[in-house]
Amino acid sequence: MKETRGNRLHIAFLGKMNTGKSSIINALFNREISIVSEVKGTTTDINQKAMELLPIGPISVMDTAGLDDCGYLGEKRVKKTLEVLDRTDAAVVVFDYTGAKECDLELFKTLKEMKIPVLSIINKSDTKEPDKSDIETIEKNSNHTIFTSAKCDKEIIGKIKQGLINILSEEQLTQKSLIGDIIGKNDTVVLVIPIDKEAPKGRIILPQVQTIRDILDNNAISVVCGVENLKETIDNLKTPPKLVITDSQAFREVNKTVDNKIPLTSFSIIFARIKGDLETFANGAKAIDNLDDNDKILICESCSHHPIEDDIGRVKIPNLIKNYSKKNVEFDHVSGHVFPNNIEQYKLIIHCGACMTNRREVLSRISHSNSKNVPITNYGIAIAKCLGILDTALKPFRN
Repeated sequence: MKETRGNRLHIAFLGKMNTGKSSIINALFNREISIVSEVKGTTTDINQKAMELLPIGPISVMDTAGLDDCGYLGEKRVKKTLEVLDRTDAAVVVFDYTGAKECDLELFKTLKEMKIPVLSIINKSDTKEPDKSDIETIEKNSNHTIFTSAKCDKEIIGKIKQGLINILSEEQLTQKSLIGDIIGKNDTVVLVIPIDKEAPKGRIILPQVQTIRDILDNNAISVVCGVENLKETIDNLKTPPKLVITDSQAFREVNKTVDNKIPLTSFSIIFARIKGDLETFANGAKAIDNLDDNDKILICESCSHHPIEDDIGRVKIPNLIKNYSKKNVEFDHVSGHVFPNNIEQYKLIIHCGACMTNRREVLSRISHSNSKNVPITNYGIAIAKCLGILDTALKPFRN
């Protein structure tokens, strides 16, 4: 199964204009991925491409505009470049013989504050290298530094691979299991998947696919059913399932059917602990108890899709919260990589399961929310809270 963007390590290539960022990326892919030109400012938008870089694994490479781009549009491009850092697992900062300028030093400072590991590449070293003092500055601010030439260094791919291995943590290099720590070999896991208006025709959604794969990877047994035949499915098993996982929207019906001795949770809550921080999200849901009329709630979705009449983020969750709180609250919505700076206007932020984005971006949003003292939770936890079954849904992860 091809790895999704949300599960790939995100590597951002950063630096001034014309240092050779795009040339190095093309060398890494061994084909033209990014346009290369002597004209400064050729890269204008974030160019993101996926690849398998063994032995590191699946990565997503982001080519960015130059840090020293200028003018009205240039400033906007630099802003877009810096926004990429919220989803960057590792930064590759590219230099040429001109060395480190003020914009590079500002970048180093930001990367250090965000705890993003840095691989610095001094490119075009076949022609001329930076001054010794510049090299010392670059090495001082980097986790690892390599000298290369995108044009003529046949060892460039190996150097970049080794450089990334040197700066990435063991946790980053290891794919974390969704539920491998709470199930064992030959355990049975029942997955309840409603076929409703939001279900894509002829297939199941990404979190469900990834959970099934994770169960198989852990040598356990997955049994898939709908809400209407859940009871029959469990009754037909020789022994009770180790775990039942449901779509959050079916929590109420599934909770009525499943014996309280059988652990129950949702796909969204599973992703809350893998992509974000489960305890932060659980604590954030407490804000639902303290809502007042005219309070504002921000709902964040990682993917951009056309909402339907019964959309979970725009219809179901708002209705659940209004019914639970008995308050006339307002809802704003953002999608994709958009996350507003003025979040202090919100009483609560509710994030989706984040199957389409990486953990780094979700943690950045949690950090931003914490800095503004704005509670944050996620879809599954908010739904379970409104249905009065949050303790039940979290129990599998607290034993």
